[in-house]
Amino acid sequence: MSQNDALATAAHLHVLLRRKTGRVTDTEWMAGNAEYAQAMVRYARAKAQEDGHTELLPLAERLEALVVAPQLARKNPPPAASPAIAVSAPAPLSPAANDVSTRYVGRLR
Repeated sequence: MSQNDALATAAHLHVLLRRKTGRVTDTEWMAGNAEYAQAMVRYARAKAQEDGHTELLPLAERLEALVVAPQLARKNPPPAASPAIAVSAPAPLSPAANDVSTRYVGRLR
């Protein structure tokens, strides 16, 4: 999603909502918050259906595609194929590895 495209679409929708319905919106919040954008999309669609403001529909769909759809995709990522990883038990240490005299730092000078 291009932040500039989302902000421009939100600004256009803001202007049309203000002119056609009297609703004042926050364009930056609409471009940055998927829940608010979804609410404004629902409002625009309802007003287009109720009052016949069909000019709102293309902008509502574009805003939904730019802001809402990517957020939903991030919240619900497709399940990734989990690779089969064989986990084996660690190899037992040899008796010489526990012997203090054979370790490098095992003794003080």
